[in-house]
Amino acid sequence: MGGDVPSTFGSASSSSSSSDGQTDKQVERLPMPSRNPLPLSASQEAQVRDIFYARVRRQCTEEIKAFAECALGRTFSVPFACRAPHRVMNNCMKLHATPAEQDAAREEWFALRMERARERERKARRKAEQEAFLREWWGLPEKDREEARKELEKMNQKERVGGYVGNNRLRDANEAAAKKSKILEQARLERDGIDRDLHT
Repeated sequence: MGGDVPSTFGSASSSSSSSDGQTDKQVERLPMPSRNPLPLSASQEAQVRDIFYARVRRQCTEEIKAFAECALGRTFSVPFACRAPHRVMNNCMKLHATPAEQDAAREEWFALRMERARERERKARRKAEQEAFLREWWGLPEKDREEARKELEKMNQKERVGGYVGNNRLRDANEAAAKKSKILEQARLERDGIDRDLHT
């Protein structure tokens, strides 16, 4: 469990404040798409891990604050002077860094799908507006219609759970489908031959 415990140096205050900001405003939450574990991409797993760390830190706010106050203004003496609050803080985080908390963080990540989609759309629209402004400002030609259509399609794509299929896996799937269709075709030809023999 030691590897799952979040590090508090440097990022504790910023992460806890951002997570508190998220809880202050009402965010539309969606239910879990499935009770079975769904595979996520590496970046999505990192987002789940960040939520998990923020949840653990939120439950140990007082302990983290006590350690931060002890470490304030100290450098090399922190491990010696703040040993007791550091131990209390670590024990608190180890206590709350449980598999159940990881599952709760994963559920929270899935619940915030709509919020992430709106944020992606907002960023994409902002980027398009800035690009259009720069093209107009510098007198550049307008973007190709096909390129603009592709960007619009990309912007409207839903978040994919599990990442994208690798080229080798896609090739294997295509080969398996071709082999299956070949077997079915052979079976159909054999069945047609048997039917002809029966009718003659």
